[in-house]
Amino acid sequence: MQEAVAYHERHKPQALIVSRGGGDVVFENYGDGFSGNKPHALYSGTKSFWGSLAVVAQREGLLHLDETVGATFPAWRDDPVKRRVTLRHLLTLTAGVGFGGLGNAVPVYDKALAATLRDPPGDRFTYGGIPLQIFGAVLAQKLIPLGLSPHDYLRARILNDAGVEIASWRKLADGTQPLPTGAFLTARNWLHYGQYVSAHHAEFAECFKGTKANPRYGLCWWLAPPGAAPDTVYASGSGGQALYIIPSMELVAARFGNGGSFKHEAFLKRLNM
Repeated sequence: MQEAVAYHERHKPQALIVSRGGGDVVFENYGDGFSGNKPHALYSGTKSFWGSLAVVAQREGLLHLDETVGATFPAWRDDPVKRRVTLRHLLTLTAGVGFGGLGNAVPVYDKALAATLRDPPGDRFTYGGIPLQIFGAVLAQKLIPLGLSPHDYLRARILNDAGVEIASWRKLADGTQPLPTGAFLTARNWLHYGQYVSAHHAEFAECFKGTKANPRYGLCWWLAPPGAAPDTVYASGSGGQALYIIPSMELVAARFGNGGSFKHEAFLKRLNM
């Protein structure tokens, strides 16, 4: 781990907190502009909440990962290509939606549902935020009888149990909160989420299966790169935001950054040393 810390420290300013075993923090460091109680944007690290929640929702019978978007929205059911898109396609970013919908360009649900497909579902991995917004539209419809929004459901089913407090969450033009980005957390709360996922790793196993289109991406989680422990999974956001989980080592590491290049593969390789 010392090699990983050294690599991290060459990329300041940043924050890094690492826990092992029963959750004891074994390393904690904050660079310029960071502190333990200052929330920071996760950017696309926010995506990692939704694969986990989808597994919980499937277990509760609210949805099925292999159901189609068309089962909820007739316009998709009646489209010869869109009718094939499943929730699993959306969460693995293989739905065929083109690149886009990131940062300030995240569309509201209606605009996301109107997106055209550029590839047949399942054929290509394309990173972006629109598929998560389509998933959000489906989930929002299913939650109407419960009187909950997707974010309410996330808090009730995962974040409260994990001891995670979201400091704030961006809002879109229509007042809804985006799914692919927008959460602000302290480093400790980011770590708590990782500890929760690590402790329930077997229950979330469906999240950690790659696809033919991209064997290194599951349901909103990146999977182990070469040189890392095989059970490694991580969340990644713009500017060096990351949450690394290695269940076999009982290790969780949460990192914040403020831009610049940061290579997850290099960090994880050193984390195994």
